[in-house]
Amino acid sequence: MPGILLGDEFPNFEADTTVGRIKFHDFLGGSWGILFSHPRDFTPVCTTELACAAKLTDEFKKRGVKMIALSIDSVEDHKAWSKDVMSVSSAADNDLPFPIIADDKRELSVKLGMLDPDERDKDGMPLTARCVFVIGPDKRLKLSILYPATTGRNFNELLRVIDSLQLTAQKKVATPVDWKPGDKVMVIPSLSEAEAASLFPNGVTTKEVPSGKKYLRYTQP
Repeated sequence: MPGILLGDEFPNFEADTTVGRIKFHDFLGGSWGILFSHPRDFTPVCTTELACAAKLTDEFKKRGVKMIALSIDSVEDHKAWSKDVMSVSSAADNDLPFPIIADDKRELSVKLGMLDPDERDKDGMPLTARCVFVIGPDKRLKLSILYPATTGRNFNELLRVIDSLQLTAQKKVATPVDWKPGDKVMVIPSLSEAEAASLFPNGVTTKEVPSGKKYLRYTQP
């Protein structure tokens, strides 16, 4: 089945976009990247998503993340659609602050496993699902989320998972359920107690559980 798995090097594809032709790895440079796909231009859910992403551009920039979208229409359609998007985002006088990839032949969508078999256009062709790919500075896939075409994404959640990815890339910790920046994190199980004490000067606390196993270890990063 076509697609890309966590840890794989993300394809260095070439594509036409609203800012010209790009080579993906060159576009990312040394930054983190987020690529999010859309079923079609001038569709309601997609428009709300892109408008939200545009409003959050500064938040992604703070995290050193470059944004790029993809939809299965032409560059010309993307440019016209972008005006609607910016109007919905209450910034009609501004340009869309990130590019949109033209994938009107669905070649990239097929290569990356993005097509939704249950949602089809008026011609019976499968629509692109709502994929999210987060790519690290090493050009490897760090996170993927796949939504059906009918369900819009939560971009604040995408910011949260990027915060987690960037933190856990630097420190030997994991983030628990509903974690957000500033919360305690969990010490990874592979660290011994001595290693944990050395790495985390703020101290490590262990939650007691009926099994007696000391695996729920928390620290303040």
